[in-house]
Amino acid sequence: MSIPTLGRRSRPGSLGLFGFGAFGRLAARHLASHFTIRVFDPALDPGEPLPPSVAASTLERAAECDVVVLALPVEGMADALRGIAPHLRPGALVLDVGSVKTDPARLMDELLPAHVDVVATHPLFGPESARGGLAGLKIALCPVRGRGLRWIEAFLRRAFGLEVVVTTPEAHDREAAMAQGLTHLIAKVLVEMGPLPERITTRSFDLLREAIGMVRNDAPCVFDAIERANPHAPAVRRRFLELTAALGARLDAPPPA
Repeated sequence: MSIPTLGRRSRPGSLGLFGFGAFGRLAARHLASHFTIRVFDPALDPGEPLPPSVAASTLERAAECDVVVLALPVEGMADALRGIAPHLRPGALVLDVGSVKTDPARLMDELLPAHVDVVATHPLFGPESARGGLAGLKIALCPVRGRGLRWIEAFLRRAFGLEVVVTTPEAHDREAAMAQGLTHLIAKVLVEMGPLPERITTRSFDLLREAIGMVRNDAPCVFDAIERANPHAPAVRRRFLELTAALGARLDAPPPA
C-alpha cells in the first residue's frame, strides 16, 4: 500500500468516503487536494455537482481505496462495516469520524478483516466551527490496530495544522461526555427557551450564543449519539440536572433571615 509515501506525490492516493452529509461534505472539500475521492451515499443526488477530484461511486469501489473514511451515524456503523469488509484491500487504513468512540472502535476491530489498519477518530469541530479554516482546531485519534496512526497524525498536522490528541476510546468518551455532552444539552435547552435576546446582552452571553450557533443545526442523529451512545453521558447528565435542581430549589427558597 502507498500510505507511507503519500506526501511525496501530487496525487497521493485514493480515499473512499462513506456518507455525504454535512461533515462528509466538509471532509471532501478539505481532502480533495490530497486524494482522489470516491463517495458512496445512497442518498446522494445523482445530479449534484461535486468538487474536483470527488466522484460518486459504488460501495465496492469506495471500499477498495487506500484510505476509507466512515462519516456515518453511529447507529449505521455495524451494517456499513459488514458491507465494506469483503472489499477492503490489504494494508488499507479505515477511519471513522463519529462523536463517540468506544462502540465504533470495538465494532471496527471485530467486523473488519485483520489485514487493514484501524484508527478511530473524532474531529472536535463541525462545519460551523470550521468556517474560518481548520488550523488550530482539534482532532482526537484513538489507535485500534495496525501502523496507520503515525501516518495519519503527521498528515493531519502537516496538511491542515490540526492539533492532534492521541487517546483511547474509553478516555475519549469519558471526557467528551462533559465537554461535548453538556454543550449540546445546554444548547438544546436554550434553543427551546428562545427566542434569545439580540440587543440587551453581555459579552459572556454573546459567547454562549456563539457556542449555541455552532451546534444548533447539527443533525438530530449527532445529538442522539452524543447523549445516548456515549456510555458516560447519562451519569454526567444526571449529575448536571441534579445540581441544577438543587440550585433552583435554593434560589426558590426564602432568603435567610
